Amino acid sequence: MRWFATMLMVLICVGTVGRVEADEVKKIQDNSFLLEEAYNQEDGVIQHIQSYLYNKKTRDWLYTFTQEWPVPKQAHQLSYTIPVAHMQEGDNTGLGDIAINYRYQLIMNGPLAMSPRFSLILPTGDEKKGMGSGATGYQVNLPASVEIGHQWVTHWNAGATFTPDATEPGGSTADTWGYNLGASVIWLAEETFNVMTEVVWNSMESVQPGGSKLRETTFFVNPGVRFANNYKSGLQVVPGLSFPIGIGTSHGENGVFLYLSFEHPLF
Repeated sequence: MRWFATMLMVLICVGTVGRVEADEVKKIQDNSFLLEEAYNQEDGVIQHIQSYLYNKKTRDWLYTFTQEWPVPKQAHQLSYTIPVAHMQEGDNTGLGDIAINYRYQLIMNGPLAMSPRFSLILPTGDEKKGMGSGATGYQVNLPASVEIGHQWVTHWNAGATFTPDATEPGGSTADTWGYNLGASVIWLAEETFNVMTEVVWNSMESVQPGGSKLRETTFFVNPGVRFANNYKSGLQVVPGLSFPIGIGTSHGENGVFLYLSFEHPLF
């Protein structure tokens, strides 16, 4: 995935030189990297999001591509997420489980936004190589976003994942549950430049040989920055960079996270 890092660095270096400023500055309302924001896509605007997460300790990496669409307006949003992962143990690289997502803009009132999401997780990854669960999964997540004054925004997430008959590489199956919690604080140093810190907790079950289950918990603090290039055409390009730091059960699992978003009117 060196090409992704190279592309991001090029955008950071030359994006501000080659851009044509929009008449009106558009602030950043993207996901805060490892968490969801609660703003569905605006009418007629689609977004393409790429991310790359590298774990320095395990040398595993995860690349994702997400595309978000209003259907047909902001109240309803459809998206999909395609993951590609590398597992250093076994030296396996491949497609993970693809997610098909629906979000409803439940609240968009002043400083508060909330948009519950339901996802269908398809068994497209090879469970024999540890790339997928081997079964269809179901996920819910509740993101909430709160603006505090003109320079601060917070995002809050809580969710769960259920996978009936998840399969381990040897063929044993079991029903598994996972849970996620997270929060982030974003400082709008400028409308087009943000400094952020996230706290993310995940607790996931995995199937073991013989059908037993093992629960593993991860906990990360993730400081980072991002900025936006706005164009008269309506295109907004947002590169970002952060450094996940494992604490507690994840101590020592530090990494690098790269983010790149393209958002533009459909017509």
